[in-house]
Amino acid sequence: MSDEGSKRAWLPPRWFVRTFWSMHRFLYRVTGGRVGLRRAKANRWGMMRLTTTGRRTGQERSVILGYFDDGSNVVTMAMNGWASGEPAWWLNLQAHPEASIDLSDGRRTVTGRAAQGEERSRLWARWSELDTNLDAYAALRSAETAVVILEPSSDADR
Repeated sequence: MSDEGSKRAWLPPRWFVRTFWSMHRFLYRVTGGRVGLRRAKANRWGMMRLTTTGRRTGQERSVILGYFDDGSNVVTMAMNGWASGEPAWWLNLQAHPEASIDLSDGRRTVTGRAAQGEERSRLWARWSELDTNLDAYAALRSAETAVVILEPSSDADR
């Protein structure tokens, strides 16, 4: 996806991004989840905690990601802080699609998949409404950014 009228996006140095991620997870952990998540609203993406199963270790791995609601589904992007390469959580989710998400209103069990075709275009357009620099950031990556749909699972909570 590209937007020819966009200027080049600026990103802080990678060490800063990774430090911020670590501090965000630490804040979530030390407050028992009271700080670090926020509900998605019509004009703002929310923050959730996604827990996947490690593709090599089989151990639980958690990250905090931006999201928005699409009906009963939750939508996020496998952007890796806009760096090249796929984020580990997305590789884990592809190997083990069953996961859990913590939202400001509680935990849900979900099954993850990549959006395709028209569905991906529609969801990308929705992200573009929430982040007007989306196409400029996506242009920093060497591969297409996966739009990830987390669908409610029929299984009991993990």
